[in-house]
Amino acid sequence: MNIDNKKHFLTVKDHSVSKEIFELYRDEELDMLLTYPQPSLDVLGKYYESVDYISHTDSKRSLFEKAYHFVKNIALKNKLDLINSLQKEKGSILDIGAGTGDFLSVAKKDGWKTIGVEPSAKAKKIALEKGVSFVNETNELASHSFDVITMWHVLEHVPNLEEQIKELKRLLKPSGSLIVAVPNHKSYDAQYYKSCWAAYDVPIHFWHFSKKAIKELFSQEGMELKKILPMKFDSFYVSLLSEKYKNGKMNFIKAFYIGLKSNMKAKRNLEYSSHIYVLENR
Repeated sequence: MNIDNKKHFLTVKDHSVSKEIFELYRDEELDMLLTYPQPSLDVLGKYYESVDYISHTDSKRSLFEKAYHFVKNIALKNKLDLINSLQKEKGSILDIGAGTGDFLSVAKKDGWKTIGVEPSAKAKKIALEKGVSFVNETNELASHSFDVITMWHVLEHVPNLEEQIKELKRLLKPSGSLIVAVPNHKSYDAQYYKSCWAAYDVPIHFWHFSKKAIKELFSQEGMELKKILPMKFDSFYVSLLSEKYKNGKMNFIKAFYIGLKSNMKAKRNLEYSSHIYVLENR
């Protein structure tokens, strides 16, 4: 990754695993942040070995994890409603970074033809028990074969961003829909917690997107941004983890206040903690 001509933005610690220090650089043209240095693929896996990374488990050991899964069930319904609103008929859907398979499981029950990609063997094992089907790599899939492709908080984890966007273009049918959910570094909770903002999640988050970055990166490959939707629960979840990183413990009251304040401010400036971007293949 080339950081020439990019301004230093923030020094951030890997709070959850290695405690190593990383730098964020700003690409002013795209209004996007880049993590530096980015770990090579052969060592990347060790940075995912965190008890905080609950998207790879169905565990409900603590109040925090129970709350996460309660909210996840609400989010699953909203996600299903979204994909059903985009296509006249239920066709084929690919979920990249499928985790423990809950989204594909509900989509399959609703009549969609589903397939997933998930690099975590632990998460994949749980998903397989739910009847989710997988391929190891997207290059095994035929071109123009999906009506909908989803990446729920996955694009920020992809090392080769430009190659990934080209691959999404290849896989989508003409007029197919791409749904990308990513954190928003321009939100109030990001500005409040600064280097302790949990959604920076270095170094496994390589990229930190803005609306401008998503629109321009995908338009270069002929995909049009159709709508942007808020993920209002994310401000509370991220604030809880951020409180832990900042103060050593989860302060539920303070996190709720910051999460609520972030959403209230976003009503005016439309900069929520995370956004869902709906794009159409042209």
